[in-house]
Amino acid sequence: MLSTTALATRPDFSITAVTCQDDHARWSEAEVRDDYRVVLVRRGRFRRRTAGTHADIDPTMAYVGEPGEEEHFAHPAGGDDCTSISLTPSLWQAMAGDVTCLTTQSVYVDARLDLTHRRLLATARTGDIDYALTEELLGLLATTIGQVVSGPTPLGAQAPRTEAALVAAARQAISDGHPASDGLLPLAELLGVSPYRLSRSFTRELGVSVTRYRNRIRIGRALDRLEEGETSLGALAADLGFADQAHLCRTMRQYLGRTPTALRRLLAPRTH
Repeated sequence: MLSTTALATRPDFSITAVTCQDDHARWSEAEVRDDYRVVLVRRGRFRRRTAGTHADIDPTMAYVGEPGEEEHFAHPAGGDDCTSISLTPSLWQAMAGDVTCLTTQSVYVDARLDLTHRRLLATARTGDIDYALTEELLGLLATTIGQVVSGPTPLGAQAPRTEAALVAAARQAISDGHPASDGLLPLAELLGVSPYRLSRSFTRELGVSVTRYRNRIRIGRALDRLEEGETSLGALAADLGFADQAHLCRTMRQYLGRTPTALRRLLAPRTH
């Protein structure tokens, strides 16, 4: 029996928790998919066969799947819990370049990649899919792609634009509320760079992630509204692009140590 739970879904990617309760040593019927995917195991293990190659997949070994290939699976040790990350060909190309053949499909999951995987799952619960989750996803993809692709990729490519100019353009788009700044992936497309490069450039240039920078802008605007007497936290959250009121409250508590209600009282004009 196979059960799935969608953790995050966007046009360019989806992240799904998969639980398999099968217990059989025989190979399954062929499965063919049209996406790139990275599959990491959280518990248990299984076997995968494609193009005559067998691989044992467990918490220390992940795999990258390609569009159009035939896959067979076996579960001789019982069930497993996995995270399946599906990518469109366009996002894969933005990260890996024009790769026609992978050098391998197996990915060794060291302790750092294991932690990145766990952080990805934790971030999926925050509601900030378009920035915080996307940045965690890009870090995970950079590690996995580095293991399965040889030669230069967009991850290490240097565009003519300097990092300072790139970050300045991104800051301007975020400050202006450009529609592309609603997400890290469309923002990178607007600026003509890989999303991974944009993410790394912010950290190197400003010392903070693009997620934290965007939240800094949003929190500043939230404080402006609270200072002006805003009473509807639901409307405030929606206007500023938070997933919901709870997401707004969590973010402000994380950055300022206070809830929006407490901040509104703190910012209220004093009567004496």
